[in-house]
Amino acid sequence: MADFPAPDDEEGLTEIFAQTRPTLLSIGYRLLGSRADAEDAAQDAFLRWRAADRAAIANPAAWLTTVYTRRCIDMRRDAHRARVDYVGEWLPEPIDAPLHEQEDAALASSLNMAFLLLLERLTPKERAAYLLREIFDADYTTIAATLGLAEPACRQLVARAKAHIGVPKRRAAPSLATQKQLLSAFRASIEKGEIGPLAGLLTDDIRITSDGGGKARALLRPLTGLSEAERFITQGLRRRWPQLSWRETMLNGALGVQLFADDGLIAAVTFAYAPDGRATDIFIMRNPDKLARLRAADQQAPPIK
Repeated sequence: MADFPAPDDEEGLTEIFAQTRPTLLSIGYRLLGSRADAEDAAQDAFLRWRAADRAAIANPAAWLTTVYTRRCIDMRRDAHRARVDYVGEWLPEPIDAPLHEQEDAALASSLNMAFLLLLERLTPKERAAYLLREIFDADYTTIAATLGLAEPACRQLVARAKAHIGVPKRRAAPSLATQKQLLSAFRASIEKGEIGPLAGLLTDDIRITSDGGGKARALLRPLTGLSEAERFITQGLRRRWPQLSWRETMLNGALGVQLFADDGLIAAVTFAYAPDGRATDIFIMRNPDKLARLRAADQQAPPIK
């Protein structure tokens, strides 16, 4: 039986929850694609934690993970229904996710936008089972307890998830030097109005996706191929982006850029890469609701790793 603080020991209760919170947020962001929603789910779990019957809880971390994951699954179902009316393409909320240590690289690769979008093909329970097993290395006994299912059912969920998404592209980003080269060429192409060296750093089937959520100007459909990408970068983006302030930063586990106008942050750009280091995707976030927490995320909560 766990040695719990007294019910009126707010500091003790908070400390136990704080120890588990970073892991909860890591699971929640990958389940929901939203830092804001992951934090809301964490708040719900904390309220349930404070009201819980301590005598019935042997393992606080496991109990919190179960409560939190189930809440995220419910939120995913609600989000799926709400997304029917979403204007244009939907992208996960970008997050600050610096790589502080080399061993974080494999886990950080699962923060990539391309991988998160791949997970959108899964049902909420498939996604939860897959993430717990393949990303967080949970055993099936733990997954079964978390999801409230039998172990064979959890194995089936993971198997179905793998069948739906195929071989996941959770490749680590190329070297920082390669990423900087891409960003430099990307900016130069916009400023000069010609594709130049950037063309050699993009795959032939390069895909550009932007998310404005109906609240900011954005592409209503993805652009695919070098010719469409060149036109958009050297003509569409060149109309305004050369006048913006650029700030390189780590986003979703790799180097990205934030762009600022006089009234603040208006865009965030991230990339996905092929094994040879060329970019396969350019993701442009314009939705102001999803940009609102970007700069505040690392101040309000532990970084997602």
